[in-house]
Amino acid sequence: MTLNPRLVKESFSVVEPVAGKAAAYFYGRLFAENPHLRGMFPPAMDVQRERLFGALTRIIWSLDSPGGLASYLGQLGRDHRKYGVIAEHYTAVGNALLATIRRFAAEVWTAEIEAAWIAAYTAAANLMIESAAADEGASPAWWLAEVVDHERRTEDIAVLTLRPGQRLPYLAGQYVNVQTARWPRVWRTFSIANAPRPDNTIRLHVRGVPGGWVSTTLVRHTRIGDTVMLGPPMGTMTAEDDAGRDLLCVAGGTGLAPIKAIVEHVIASGRRPHIHLLFGARTGAELYDLPDLIRLESSFPWLRVLPVVSCQPSWDGMRGYLPEVTRRFHTWSDHDVYVCGPAAMVNETVHRLQADGVPPARIHRDVAHAEW
Repeated sequence: MTLNPRLVKESFSVVEPVAGKAAAYFYGRLFAENPHLRGMFPPAMDVQRERLFGALTRIIWSLDSPGGLASYLGQLGRDHRKYGVIAEHYTAVGNALLATIRRFAAEVWTAEIEAAWIAAYTAAANLMIESAAADEGASPAWWLAEVVDHERRTEDIAVLTLRPGQRLPYLAGQYVNVQTARWPRVWRTFSIANAPRPDNTIRLHVRGVPGGWVSTTLVRHTRIGDTVMLGPPMGTMTAEDDAGRDLLCVAGGTGLAPIKAIVEHVIASGRRPHIHLLFGARTGAELYDLPDLIRLESSFPWLRVLPVVSCQPSWDGMRGYLPEVTRRFHTWSDHDVYVCGPAAMVNETVHRLQADGVPPARIHRDVAHAEW
């Protein structure tokens, strides 16, 4: 079958407005036809449903960019190993997905559209299966990691240092899925906050959110000596080693984690670009990693750290919201830009930077990983 991105995108656009209902139908159909698969998923499915359509949306709108899509699908295939996914499961998922799209895009559905979806899913599934198979002999499905340090920086933010039992290969800027003993089968993503280290330790910046099973456990109920499980590193917002341009880094809240890892990587690489790091929070007390950033700044003269506070009139420093603050400086059009934080902040910052002449290809973005 021939891949037809246009037909897939057009029919999916009919489903997107009812994504919540479609995701619920998909899982209902999947578990009704394959009851044995229910045990692979967490007890509560709300976050899982959001992730399903988040991943599906990214895949579908990337069908015209096979290079980036292949990288993303490869990461998904490797990541699915931690759930115990095998090749046969992709058939069950494909059948449920096709039934779901057929039902919710019924007004436009044709045999040609069905063929396009089958071709697209088959290609995507094959890439994930092949990636998982290639990874099987080279890497574990998941890593056990010991908590070797736990710092409560604020009431709801903790910085954890973990030591995986086996080497965890990753790139600065990537994230990992984390599972705690308190909540089996419940995985949440958190960015790694440091560049790779010789001792194999990693740091996570975790904000506990109301109702967040894993984040609250990591912040409030995790101690030195505890063990967590980690999935394989994922994510494409990584440092470009050969760009040669200066950097603008914009970090909101715990979105600082991957930004800090990228800055550490650039410093360790021996390059000497000028780096402007805008680190924003609502109040000065929420600039939880500022002392460490100041130490980093003092050891690397080309780094300038600019703390920004949005909701504290008494703050003796730069005040405002990060998207607006970026426009107070000279143009950033000749910089590489890295942006991470809450989704609304990221979207608005990217929009303003593009309007100010920064080429889209030079803007690297991610949303702060937490229990959305």
